[in-house]
Amino acid sequence: MTDIKPGHPAVADLATWQAARDALLVREKAHTREGDAIAAARRRLPMVEFDGTVEVTGPDGPVPFIDLFQGRDELVVYKHMWYDGAPHQGQCEGCTNAAWHLRDAAYLNARGVSFAVVTTGRWPEVAAYTAFMGYTQPWYSVRGVDGPAGGDMGVLATYLRVGDRTFLTYSTTGRGNEALNPTFALLDMTAYGRGEEWEDQPDGRPEGRHPCWYWRTEADGSPSWGPASRPVPQWTRPGVTVAATLGRDGHCH
Repeated sequence: MTDIKPGHPAVADLATWQAARDALLVREKAHTREGDAIAAARRRLPMVEFDGTVEVTGPDGPVPFIDLFQGRDELVVYKHMWYDGAPHQGQCEGCTNAAWHLRDAAYLNARGVSFAVVTTGRWPEVAAYTAFMGYTQPWYSVRGVDGPAGGDMGVLATYLRVGDRTFLTYSTTGRGNEALNPTFALLDMTAYGRGEEWEDQPDGRPEGRHPCWYWRTEADGSPSWGPASRPVPQWTRPGVTVAATLGRDGHCH
């Protein structure tokens, strides 16, 4: 029989666990209600009009940004960071994480909302990358396009279309992008959490590593940010080979 080691949650009977769970539920409900209040405030933000005819480049060549709405009134865009000339394994692991988690926008579409990914990469590089990754959502290059259609990458943004007019209604970055990634919420429910050093952990739990340490691995699945690593989903791609270089400088996620 395996012993419960220091750092594991305390062992209790079901009634004791349920009482502790019920106490935590009060806080969780308050958190949910505060989230609802923040969402209500978000819906009351002003919006910024911009030129929806500005051209972006997709599989059919240059098209006006307004085409990304696909005839719908609302649009959610993830702005994917890009490293010019880097091989597939050298592209942004954080943005790979975000784009990988929403591979089908059917439920957004059913609510009248379109979804697209934009990036500053040159279209031939972007097209090769999306084909390699097997992405099915629409991708476009916004190279040379200023905000709100282009601008900073690593951003999640929402837009509204009123006839032939286009408006930016919201944007977020950093941990605000976690809305795209249910993995974070699921890890937060587990006993060990995300395993990152910033987390408040009980004494004896495994020591946390740097943020997002598990986003890149080597061929054997070992977490690594070295030149032989790839963003985790890439190892599932047909014909993938061991990487030799990231083709970029610096550590970014």
